Amino acid sequence: MNDNAAALAQARRLVAAARRLTISTGAGVSAESGIPTFRDALTGLWANYDPQALATEEGFRADPSLVWDWYATRRERIAAAAPNAAHRAIARRQLAGGADVLLITQNVDGLHRRALEEAISASTSAPDAAAITHARESIVELHGNILRVRCLQGCGPPPPGWESDSRSPPRCERCGSPLRPDVVWFGELLPEHALARAHAAAGECDLMLVVGTSGQVYPAAQLPFIARERGVPVIAINPEPTPIDEVATVVLRGAAGAMLPPLLA
Repeated sequence: MNDNAAALAQARRLVAAARRLTISTGAGVSAESGIPTFRDALTGLWANYDPQALATEEGFRADPSLVWDWYATRRERIAAAAPNAAHRAIARRQLAGGADVLLITQNVDGLHRRALEEAISASTSAPDAAAITHARESIVELHGNILRVRCLQGCGPPPPGWESDSRSPPRCERCGSPLRPDVVWFGELLPEHALARAHAAAGECDLMLVVGTSGQVYPAAQLPFIARERGVPVIAINPEPTPIDEVATVVLRGAAGAMLPPLLA
């Protein structure tokens, strides 16, 4: 048995024994669906733009139409993509029962949520309403969601129908301020509730999977270290070495879409 096969067998035993499973995913999972990272998306017409002009509040206030159009381009690419085998394996595990699964993602594309809805629709065992609600509420988007918007001045999310506003950007019905993407820009704090849930999960889980992340973006990169300090096993899945390997109980070297289906089945 080769090293990766032995590691997979060990990881499967850990997953089978877990009762509180936390899965943390990064850009590598979305990359397998053809979603480029933020900087990789700065190509073509956008290649000459400073990221600070496209992903800060100051940049948005200076040129709202430019920033809105940039995010509209990214949303179009996401709409044309589909969840991959890694997204689907996680979604099936969320609905399977037997363990409480919390998903923490740094990705803003909403593909985890789409995969979960597809799994709910495709399920032949008809998960009960409580299980479906729990699964939907067990996705923590640390950096927000590019498919959502909120008022720049703090009125919160707009009522349904904002998509029909043809202005670039659309305006808040309450105060008239521009709507902005509901993502974390440079210099902004992570959503307080999402960060609190992520830290709580690292402090309460009995197994953590860290998938498709470089381990260099904080505070997400800190989560496996919190879990490991408690003696909790950590499984790291990535094609290349990362700093998380240092504390991982098991390292699976490969793509998320290849590793997660047999691991979570």
